[in-house]
Amino acid sequence: MDTSVDQKKVRKFLDEATPLIKKAYSFAKRAHADQKRKSGEPYLNHVLATAITLDEWGLDEPTVASGLLHDVVEDTPVTSKELADEFGEDVAFLVDGVTKIGNVKYRGHEKQVENLRKMILAMAEDLRVILIKLADRRHNMKTLEFLPSNKRKRIAIETAEVYAPLAYRLGMQGLSGELEDLAFPHTHPSEYRWLISNLEARYGEREKYLEKIKPEVEKALKEALVGVISVDFRAKRYSSLYKKLLRYEMDIERIHDLVAFRIIVKSVADCYAALGAIHNLWPPMPGRIKDYIAMPKPNGYRSLHTTVISLENRMVEFQIRTEEMHKEAENGIAAHWAYEEAKGGKKYAQRKAISAGHTEIAWVEQLRSWQQDFTDPKEFLDSLKIDFLKDRIFVITPRGDVLDLPHGATPVDFAYHVHSEIGNSCVGAKVNGEMVPLDHSLRSSDVVEIITQKGKKPSPDWLDFVVTSTARAQIRNTLKGTSHSLKVDKPKKIELKIKTTERVGLIRDISDIISRSHVSIQQVNSESRGGVHTLRFLCNTEDKKKISKIILKIKNIKDVKGIDYRFV
Repeated sequence: MDTSVDQKKVRKFLDEATPLIKKAYSFAKRAHADQKRKSGEPYLNHVLATAITLDEWGLDEPTVASGLLHDVVEDTPVTSKELADEFGEDVAFLVDGVTKIGNVKYRGHEKQVENLRKMILAMAEDLRVILIKLADRRHNMKTLEFLPSNKRKRIAIETAEVYAPLAYRLGMQGLSGELEDLAFPHTHPSEYRWLISNLEARYGEREKYLEKIKPEVEKALKEALVGVISVDFRAKRYSSLYKKLLRYEMDIERIHDLVAFRIIVKSVADCYAALGAIHNLWPPMPGRIKDYIAMPKPNGYRSLHTTVISLENRMVEFQIRTEEMHKEAENGIAAHWAYEEAKGGKKYAQRKAISAGHTEIAWVEQLRSWQQDFTDPKEFLDSLKIDFLKDRIFVITPRGDVLDLPHGATPVDFAYHVHSEIGNSCVGAKVNGEMVPLDHSLRSSDVVEIITQKGKKPSPDWLDFVVTSTARAQIRNTLKGTSHSLKVDKPKKIELKIKTTERVGLIRDISDIISRSHVSIQQVNSESRGGVHTLRFLCNTEDKKKISKIILKIKNIKDVKGIDYRFV
């Protein structure tokens, strides 16, 4: 595959660029000057390809500039503050969003993929960040062959299962299909080779047949006075074809849309007039007429589809749509940007949203009804803010699974979400490798690890800070009928304050000693100040003799430097 950037496109892009975009190009060129891609080409080629894609999608000036700059913070010494000083807060915000998303990796847990998509959206905060990431991923997939095989397959699977579906849900059907096709040779190499060897001749033969009947189609449309813009062919994508073949026992003879007609017309009325003209020419197959104009797909896709029995009793599929529908099918949410041409180049500042009300994305609409008719570019930009997920956070288990929790959730909520026994036996938590209190508020992208003690019971105090109904119900149910169920006459607690050097497994060693003494650990906290590491264990006991024995045993643990206790 040719991975180089089309130099004609580069020249056109730079000739028409605004001062801000030219400045971003010069900045990126300096920042990436000594960097090469795995393919051997200059790193600048990648950010140029990303920015050109965003420009072709018709996005606004800060987004195109951010496409040029999207890797400078992650891959060069440039800081977010420098970027904000040079290009403003908007560009710095977009680049920061793309950098954060780049740190999220798909590890192959299929049941978690939907939460991972939501997490990416929640982290992005602004749909323009997603669009930059999709443009970035599109070019990265074209250079995937230069990466090691294990990394190549992981990125291809992530693209097919996370980014292609995200593009589809944003209405970017063309991009979604392209990403799937770019991933397919790496996710299903043997199936890809089989398709290539078995279908190349069939594609050619099919195109030759459609060329033969094309004049009749054009004549019928002309006689019906249809406002035709273009009549051409669309070859079915390999990834899409493979999925369809799986449904038809891999029988290629049952696939009738290897190559289909695509008719672009001027108006919705012309769509239905074209459909009538085609049906007057050849009879339609029953059950194969699909009106996605009257009933759009959930991602906003609109078109008329029909399959007819043509010359020589061969079945031919037609897709009929307006130019606007075609742009939306290819570019989805990005197609809602319109811009005016002006002397001296594009006026990005005048790019504004066209009416988006008729192409509501049902998946987004279910979360928050945010699409309206916009006349003001700022109003449209505000609509792109992904605040329909503001009340959710997406945190990660040590295994890489993503859990969907409400805003304000704590490690105890997390523990009960994993399993009721994990919740009941929770005594401490680490967030991103650091000990935190059990009432600590988690944030999106936190990696959470729960420390447990066998035989531990939940504390009534947890009811004061947990936010999920699952955790609340489990705590109450476990405490029911026990002395812990009443918040009065609670037993006194003892806090063990232990000076240590940091060591993996130290907390576990101390917890085991306390547990074997039949003392329940309420909470574990950790802090480091001036090079001194302190662990605090809050225990549900007032038995001094028992605590004295525990202290003696803990003192013998390697890396324990000192220990003290107090009643709380």
